[in-house]
Amino acid sequence: MKQKQGSTTLTITLKRSPIGTPRPHRLVLHGLGLRKMHQTVTRPDTSQVRGLIQKVGYLLDVRPR
Repeated sequence: MKQKQGSTTLTITLKRSPIGTPRPHRLVLHGLGLRKMHQTVTRPDTSQVRGLIQKVGYLLDVRPR
């Protein structure tokens, strides 16, 4: 699936360890593609991605790209 020109993306970095967090939160991190500390991924700025970020935002650093 190609992104439209001019569509924004988000740079998401895992800043805190998911150790001790509820299992559903760890699954959300895997769904975002974050598996290691300080790993950074780029995702499209969609409502689905925003919902995942909202659930585990306390572990992440999110910046528009």
